[in-house]
Amino acid sequence: MLAAITLSDLKRRVIPNAVLLRGALVGVALVIATDPSSLVERAAAASAAGSFLLAAALAHPRGMGMGDVKLAAVMGLFLDAAVAPAMAVALCAGAVVGVGLMLRHGAGARKQAVPFGPFLAMGGVVGLLAGNQILDAYLSSFATW
Repeated sequence: MLAAITLSDLKRRVIPNAVLLRGALVGVALVIATDPSSLVERAAAASAAGSFLLAAALAHPRGMGMGDVKLAAVMGLFLDAAVAPAMAVALCAGAVVGVGLMLRHGAGARKQAVPFGPFLAMGGVVGLLAGNQILDAYLSSFATW
């Protein structure tokens, strides 16, 4: 799903609803089949991730698309709490590219469109592979105080 979204967003600047819907259905089916007790937590993670990007999309409608919002929500279904580090990685990577474009092209680069789906996909992979460990390390840092 993430590969299809990345390619589509890079080529056409669109994250297809059909891919997101299928991904959400597969995510819900997997949760029901493997860990139905976590469905409420995963729905909350999906809502939080989607709401976070929805706020950005509403604040700057030309800067963030609704496909990104829906992708974040689907990622929340799959990743549960690990969606938080996934979103952090995506935002940091997007910011690095944005700053790089501004350094290279000046202030005019602020109006240059950069697809965010690939950054979310990269964050999703990080969240899948190391999200829980990142959360554990972060939360355990508070226990040492």
